[in-house]
Amino acid sequence: MTTSIRYFISPGKNPHENLAIEEELLKHVLPEECILYLWQNDRTVVIGRNQNAFRECRNEVLSGDGGFLARRPSGGGAVYHDMGNLNFSFIAGKNVYDPERQTGVILNAVNSLGIPAEKDGRNDLLSGGRKFSGNAYYNEKNGCCHHGTVMVNVDIEMMKRYLRPSAEKLKSKAVSSVSGRVLNLAEIRPSLTVPELENALLTAFAEEYGNGKPEQIFTEDLDIESLLKERKRMGSVDWVYGKITGFTASCHFTGAYGEISAEFMVDRGKISEAKVYTDSLDVDLPGKMEKELTGKEYDSPEMMQVLKKYGKTD
Repeated sequence: MTTSIRYFISPGKNPHENLAIEEELLKHVLPEECILYLWQNDRTVVIGRNQNAFRECRNEVLSGDGGFLARRPSGGGAVYHDMGNLNFSFIAGKNVYDPERQTGVILNAVNSLGIPAEKDGRNDLLSGGRKFSGNAYYNEKNGCCHHGTVMVNVDIEMMKRYLRPSAEKLKSKAVSSVSGRVLNLAEIRPSLTVPELENALLTAFAEEYGNGKPEQIFTEDLDIESLLKERKRMGSVDWVYGKITGFTASCHFTGAYGEISAEFMVDRGKISEAKVYTDSLDVDLPGKMEKELTGKEYDSPEMMQVLKKYGKTD
């Protein structure tokens, strides 16, 4: 039973700070508590935990326009955030964490605004067959996080400018561009604003958990020293771009687990090091593949057997 519900609305628009706040809330969530965290990033591309920053985003264009690149702790694919987008995070103790219930809060809030909405698969929310929200998930020692986006009035042209979706991914979705499968809720209800959506989410959150008005959390309630340390980590080159080494071979394919790119350091015909990037929601997938590939002869039947296990078909 959920005994405590609280909410936090971030005052800032920097993605590294906002992701650090999420981590701090997760570190201190109580076992029977659910926190709704609402936040916005300005001109930002956020990539999944195991994605290749250079493959997913036109980094020079983004930074030249004064934008930000960030990496989140959860799996999944790259997304674009601006002030027409609202991010949500459900941060809950493991005793009460329930992605289905949490997704219901989002759907109820959107429906209350007169917009039909439904869940599609594990991590997308749709209206009229088009995606307005993507969701991702991760766990830590003290609790679990379910976070995602809600597109209200995102600048689609900027999204296309900064994101670099692969042709394989678009082909698998049977669309010709990244903009063809996404939806701004303002297309359905032109008067909709982000503050109105915020209020609808807070109301639906309180109604679902039935504990009266949620208690608000403020920045000063957090461990500021720990927050600053986490903010520094989230903005570091090592976290955002990952380890960069001189790999000598690579392959790329789309399978049951999503898009997978594997890079190899080959020494005397054997794979001495492997690095795997993916948009899979399974954050442990790259580590498993890297372990299985290391030591195999490059381009051998044994190497191909590993790749086929994870969805490579040719």
